[in-house]
Formats: sequence, C-alpha cells, structure tokens
Amino acid sequence: MIDKILPSLAEAVADIPDGAKVMVSGFGGAGLPTQLLDALVEQGAKNLTIISNNAGSGGVGIAKLVLAGQVRKVICSFPRQPGSSAFDNLFRSGAIELELVPQGTLAERIRAAGAGIGAFFTPTGAGTEMAADKESRILDGEEQILEHALHADYALVKADLGDRWGNLTYRRSGRNFGPLMATAARCTIAQVRQIVPLGDIDPEQVITPGIYVQRVALAERSPA
Repeated sequence: MIDKILPSLAEAVADIPDGAKVMVSGFGGAGLPTQLLDALVEQGAKNLTIISNNAGSGGVGIAKLVLAGQVRKVICSFPRQPGSSAFDNLFRSGAIELELVPQGTLAERIRAAGAGIGAFFTPTGAGTEMAADKESRILDGEEQILEHALHADYALVKADLGDRWGNLTYRRSGRNFGPLMATAARCTIAQVRQIVPLGDIDPEQVITPGIYVQRVALAERSPA
C-alpha cells in the first residue's frame, strides 16, 4: 500500500543533509511552508542552497534559516524587501552568496527541470550584467541568452489538501511556485492543512499529482 504520510514535520525533513539544494515555495507569505522551515531549523542542516522567490523577511521562514547560519547561498528574484535585514547584513559581509534571477526566468528554469529540458534561450537579461559569461544568440532578430534548468535535492511546498498517495491541492495565491518546484526536485515534501482519504480529491481538482510528491506531513496547529 502506498502511504506517503509521515507522522511529523520533523520526520519529513530529518534526512536533509548539509549542502543540500532546497526549493521553497511561496510568494511573500502566501504558500510559504513556514512550519517545514521551522522543522529544518531545528534539524540543523547547514551550508544549504535555498531556491525561492525571495530571501526571507521578518525573522520567520527562510529568514529564520538565514539567521541560524544554515544558508550558504540563495537563488532568488527578490533578495531585498521590508524586513530582509538578516539576508542584507550577511550578504554585505560576504557571509552568504546570491544568484539573482529574474522572476519569469526563475519559474521557467524550474519548469524546465521538471520537464526534462536542459536549457533554453530567453531575451530577458540580454545586454545586461545578467548576461555575463552566458552564451547568447540572435533568434528571430533578437539577442537571447542561454539559461539552464534549475534542479534541487528537495522541494518544501505548502499545500491545502493532501492524501496518502501525495496528491495535492492548493489554496488560491498559495499555489504560486509549489506545483513547479514539486516537479523539479528529487524529493518533494508537502506541508498540508488537511489530510483527506484517498478518493476525496476529485481527479480534476488535483494540482500536483502524487507521482511528484514523496512525503506529506500535516501542518501543526498553533495552540489556542
């Protein structure tokens, strides 16, 4: 019997090793798997490469990992935002690396990894510092640069409903990068609001099929 449900968030992230590449879903707070990230802070893995929309803010989520000294590099589109002082200070001191990627390119690099596409050409960034050391071609009369697919060892995603096969649904804007990242990682771990019996999710409503998900853990409810 296939059963991907783990008894706790801590067990879901227990084997993430030092040096892992970890994708983290979310756009700001929407879709951010905060409780999985808290479990990863407690687990203590270090020298992580975090791939996400941003570098965290407010001392929670990704910022909490950064403050704990567990992040070596961030690959993102928006490293600076209100409350991102944790990343800002470490970056200015040279203690953390940054790979800045335009948001559309970031999404497409992740999608390409999931689709088995090794690289693609895009006009985004051509003629700017983003194009440094990258192959370029003139396609349809326009300069375009080569961008490579972006894979990860783990993807941490926040979903709404999940079942024991790993099928997932998302809630509104919380969907964002989750479905893409689930296809691009060797191991996808989903934090879900509710675990439902197999068959309760209409097949037409499944956003991430269970074939892309290895682990499902129920988000812990905050004490009243």
